[in-house]
Amino acid sequence: MRNPVGTHVPVGKGLVAGALARAEALGCETFQVFVGNPRGWALSAGDAAEDARFAAATAERGLRVFVHTPYLVNLGSPTTATVERSVALVAHNLARAVRMGAEGVVVHTGSYVDAQLGAQEAAARHAAALRQVGDALAPVLDTLTALGEDSPWLLLEPTAGQGRSLCAGVDDLPAYLDVLGRHPRVGLCLDTCHVFAAGAPLDEPGGAAATLDRVVELGGPDLLRLVHANDSKDARGSMRDRHERIGEGPLGLDAFRELLAHPATAGVPFVLETPGSNEPDDAQVRALQSLRP
Repeated sequence: MRNPVGTHVPVGKGLVAGALARAEALGCETFQVFVGNPRGWALSAGDAAEDARFAAATAERGLRVFVHTPYLVNLGSPTTATVERSVALVAHNLARAVRMGAEGVVVHTGSYVDAQLGAQEAAARHAAALRQVGDALAPVLDTLTALGEDSPWLLLEPTAGQGRSLCAGVDDLPAYLDVLGRHPRVGLCLDTCHVFAAGAPLDEPGGAAATLDRVVELGGPDLLRLVHANDSKDARGSMRDRHERIGEGPLGLDAFRELLAHPATAGVPFVLETPGSNEPDDAQVRALQSLRP
């Protein structure tokens, strides 16, 4: 399938009885989950047998699964404890992804937080925070190397540009990829609301295609591995991360048609994170499926 479409689903009663059952009821061909509290630091051990059942069930159905790390993860933080906890969460989520048969683990690219710096100090802090990201993720990248092609992808999700972001617009990607050594198992999760909030012209005819052209130019033809398909509640360049139902914000449906038709998205799953998209009887998954060429 050229573009599997689905949504983020709650685990609820468990990976199989909860997440998988909800995904199937919604007609998902792909889906995303949290494997712990999305707003906490706890490392949820899960159940190895349940993870194995989930892996077998999703493989049998041909469903492509992704794990999203908790929102607290910030590898660029000036607080040592936050960085250490963030690395632990990323490593833990990757380990769970291996057990669950998940294809990738999504990680927000983070920020260096301090908003009180002058321009010169801010540039220096930004550079130092990027180096910190590379150092912090080095053990994780070693694990990806050891696993080789059996490793889940580590999927970088640029932010909307708020709060001293380390990577927001597409043009920020090269520096971030460079500190990770352009690792072959590091890919991109492009959130359409985020990149639009950071200034990408997804609301213009041809704007979505031009944005993907730029991704390929800067990151190569195989960097893009997942799209978070979200409309926005706010205008382009707002630097506000507020998702809207597809077609009900300034992106409109044409942006998603362009994204689904672009050569760079061939084989790339599209996962909704929009209001109501994982609710029973919601039609957004099928609506996005209908936009495929």
